[in-house]
Parts: sequence; structure tokens; C-alpha cells
Amino acid sequence: MVLDVLPPGPRLPVAVQTAAWIFRPWDFMERCAARYGDTFTLRLAGERPWVMVSHPDVVKEVFTGPRELLHAGQANRILRPFVGANSVLLLDGDAHMEQRRLLMPPFRGSHLTSYTDTMTAVAQSAIAGWPRGEPIRLHPLMQSLTLEIILRVVFGLNEGARLDHLRAELVRTLAASAGVAGQMLLVLGPRKVRAALIRKLFRNVDRLLYAEIDERRRCGDLEERSDVLSVLLRTRHEDGRPMSNVEIRDELMTLLLAGHDTTATALAWMVERLVRHPDDQARLVEEIRAGDHQFRDAVIKETLRLRPVLSLVARRLKAPLEIGGVELPAGVNVVPSIYLTHRRPDLYPNPEQFRPQRFLEHNPGANTWIPFGGGVRRCLGAAFAEHEMRIVLGTLFGSCTVAPISQRAEPMKRRGITHVPRRGATVTLH
Repeated sequence: MVLDVLPPGPRLPVAVQTAAWIFRPWDFMERCAARYGDTFTLRLAGERPWVMVSHPDVVKEVFTGPRELLHAGQANRILRPFVGANSVLLLDGDAHMEQRRLLMPPFRGSHLTSYTDTMTAVAQSAIAGWPRGEPIRLHPLMQSLTLEIILRVVFGLNEGARLDHLRAELVRTLAASAGVAGQMLLVLGPRKVRAALIRKLFRNVDRLLYAEIDERRRCGDLEERSDVLSVLLRTRHEDGRPMSNVEIRDELMTLLLAGHDTTATALAWMVERLVRHPDDQARLVEEIRAGDHQFRDAVIKETLRLRPVLSLVARRLKAPLEIGGVELPAGVNVVPSIYLTHRRPDLYPNPEQFRPQRFLEHNPGANTWIPFGGGVRRCLGAAFAEHEMRIVLGTLFGSCTVAPISQRAEPMKRRGITHVPRRGATVTLH
């Protein structure tokens, strides 16, 4: 049997392992790593066995192994009702590489630079409206800010009724899917029921998105526009076909869900960490005033190391494959743990300490800093997200004095597949 040939792991009943994973995944991973080492097997309800790995050499094997045998699309299937069948997150093999090629141009080079003014304007407007002199939960405010950047930069919407309508529908829909009932459905609900309810939940958003896509196809300035939607409408498959409305809808939802809450959560953690390290905050403010960003980039990297928004990535084995010296059977999920890799003392001395300077002293080795995954599946929007984080941090700490309401660090709380500050990164601004 498959279970007999897998690396050792906890012998707890599946229900107990599932509960541990849902409520305290980071603690569960740490206990397993302490007992079983760099590679161990987890068994969760409704899932094929997970073989979790954290040694960078083995992580590299997973990221650079034969893509025809290591599929991420099937491992991400839980996202299909949200992002649709055409999402780059759900495709494998040649279909994935083709879709990745279509999506790559808006997220690099001159396209990325062209978004700076819009990102800066959105950040300045949002932060100027945040309350001063009273405790505020920064995480939901960051969510509103990053959603606005998605609507302006990715969807290319300007002020007006259309932007207001789509924003309102997205806020309502995302809030419903992120509630307790929505989260339990995402994790435990029967697949067909889950898919039907999510499609119903997103029905109004889809209607607005398709209307915007149709309207944009007919606009007279499509060739001059730099927003992601317009770039995708000009993109062609290798055979010359334009992307279909359904393809574009699916990729817009992918970019929204992959780049909105994750970036907001990362920014909330950056502030939560900085305000409890006044020397680092002072150094950041000094650098911002000098017009530099090296230390800001180190803060971003160190926060994503210590508080990665996602704790893992996964690949489904389509055929037997040796990984880390172990012959693994087809059908299992090989799961590089971002959380455990980032906390290895042989890679990061005193790994629990927040110390941005470590990224100024030396660059991380390959497959040792993996908040965006790796290999051909590395997050397409990584550079976009880091650019956005750099702008928002610069705007916030360049215009406000930020203070914690307590010196106690905020613990992590699971919210869907992300790890967020339990108290919402509560601070005061002056």
C-alpha cells in the first residue's frame, strides 16, 4: 500500500491531524519536523498523503524536477470554483507554460515601472484617510488599499460608477467567502456543493467582469493602455488567437485572489514587526527620507521569511519519482514547506529573530527563501507584489509615525490558506 512506503509521520488519526492542520498548522509542522526531521508524511481528510519537505536541496528537486511528473494544478484544485478552469494556477505541462507566457509581460520591465504613479497615488489617498491618534486594525485597511490597486492597475478602472459597483460587489463577495462559514466550506465542504455555492457567490462579480471585458475590447484607446486587462486583450496565443473572455476572466480572478489579500497580509505583518523594533523602524524612516530602498527591501524579505503569508506549495506526483533519496509513489503530494525552510537555523541563524540586516549582509541561497514558490511555478506577480509593498511602506512610514498599542507580538491566526495577525496588526498613527 502507498501508506506503507512513505516517509514516517505522525500516527494520529486522520481527523486529529486534520484538526491540527486547520487550527494550528505552524505548530503542527514544527512538532513533526522536530520528531521526524526534514521529510515526513501527513494524512489529512479528503487529501492524498502529503510528503512535506524542508531541506533546500530537496526543495530544489521538487522545483526543478520533471514538470510532466510534478503537477501543481491538481494540488491547487480546491481553488477552481474561485479562479476557473483556465487559471494558470490550475494548468500543468504545456498548457501551463503557454498561459504563463501570455501573462508574463505585464509583470516585468517597463510595464511594472509604469504602474508606479498609480500605486503611489492610491497609497497616498488611502493612508491620508486613515484615523490618527486612535487604535486601528491595519490589516483590513491594507486589504482595501491593495484591492484598490488591483482595480486600478490590473483591471484598469478609473473613478466612476463602474469602479464603485465592481468594488462594492468584490468587497461583499470576498467578505462572504472569508467568513467562518465560507472558510469551513473551503476546507471541508463536499466538492460539488462547494463549487456550486462559490459560483453563485461570484455570479454578480462575473457579470460585471464580463461586461468590462466586452467594453474594453471595443474601446478606442486599447493600444495605448498599460493596465493588465488591456495588455491581455492585446495578447495572442502562439497560433494567433486572442485570449477568450473566459480565459481573461479566469486570469483576472487569479490575479485578484493571489495578489490582493496576500499582499495586504504581508504589509500588515511588516508593520506589525517594524513597530516592535524601533531601531529598524528609525532606520527605515531615515532611508525613506534619503530616497533609498535597500533597507526597505530587506524588511520585505525578512518579513516574508519570518511571516510567510502561505506556509507551503504542493506538487502531485503523476508517476513514481525519487525525491530526497526516497522513492515516492504516484498520487502523493510532495509539499515544500515555506514555513519550515525559512526557520532552519543552518540557513538563518537565530531564525525566530526579526533581523532585516541579514539580507543586507548576504543574499539568500537558491531555494532557501521561497515565499513565492519556485521553479516554473514561481508566482508571476512576485515582482509586482514587492514593488507594491515598497511603495506602500514608503508612503506609510514617510508620512506617519506608527506605534504599537502593545509591545507583545501579535500571534498568527489562520484565515483560509493564509496566516494573518490575530489582532489585525493594531497600531496608532500620528
